[in-house]
Amino acid sequence: MPNTTLGEAALRLRSVTTPTASLSTSPQFVVSPAWLFEHLEDPQVVIVDCRFSLADPQLGHKQYKISHIEGSYYLDLNQDLSSPVGKHGGRHPLPNPNDIANKLAAIGVNYQKSLVVAYDDSRFAFASRLWWLLRYLGHEQVAVLDGGLAGWQKAGYSVTDVISSPRMGTFVPQVQTEKVVNITAVKSRKDSHEVVLVDSRESDRYRGEREPIDRIAGHIPGAVNYPWQEVTDSSGYLLPQEEQQRRWEKLKTAEEILVYCGSGVTACVNLLSLELAGISKGKLYAGSWSDWISYL
Repeated sequence: MPNTTLGEAALRLRSVTTPTASLSTSPQFVVSPAWLFEHLEDPQVVIVDCRFSLADPQLGHKQYKISHIEGSYYLDLNQDLSSPVGKHGGRHPLPNPNDIANKLAAIGVNYQKSLVVAYDDSRFAFASRLWWLLRYLGHEQVAVLDGGLAGWQKAGYSVTDVISSPRMGTFVPQVQTEKVVNITAVKSRKDSHEVVLVDSRESDRYRGEREPIDRIAGHIPGAVNYPWQEVTDSSGYLLPQEEQQRRWEKLKTAEEILVYCGSGVTACVNLLSLELAGISKGKLYAGSWSDWISYL
């Protein structure tokens, strides 16, 4: 498998299409299993397994130790991609930038040089959190694996139980503060005609008919509902770029789109979708519904 420069990798990224659609997706944010297979030995590509289960927080790491894509490293939603839970801030507060930077460096990520490819088995629910975090830290070279681990195996590529050896990189974060908002900003901006507040949860949770996690059901007043599962098909492949664009057609003229979910995780799938649609106005309300209700 030949090594390539990151520039060559970027050129290849521009030609990636989803295996389930004839129309191409926005390419800089997604790679196909075939592309990744060809770059398994590329020293500038770092693969990260983001599998996780909210119902069983240890499951993802257990699954990783049993089988994963060759050369991949594991980052845990609770331990690595979030900071400890407090009274406010939601169930998955953003990690300390220096802490996550050190963890990224320890798996060989070089700031603005390495191409990070994130995957999970949950339709990007957790891989997109890492995708968004890296961009929040100023690292633009990041993509998700189309179809996740299931898509990789369906394409006929093997997995391994060999744990990847540590690699040393250099990662000095440049936090993009404009990509995130807190409850104060949400309260002050959400009723503006130029701002749209998007709830990314399932429609029945948005309507308050079901709430399996948080102590209060419902949604933030004024929010519109765009369930995060609509970004992919049932097998976890991204829908074509044209469908992503149609999905956000009504919101494309907004000056600002504030996106939330239960705890700032699956909202990142919608932020990925917005970027796929060519809309770069999305901002994450990191604390999300679990932070909002902590003040009620």
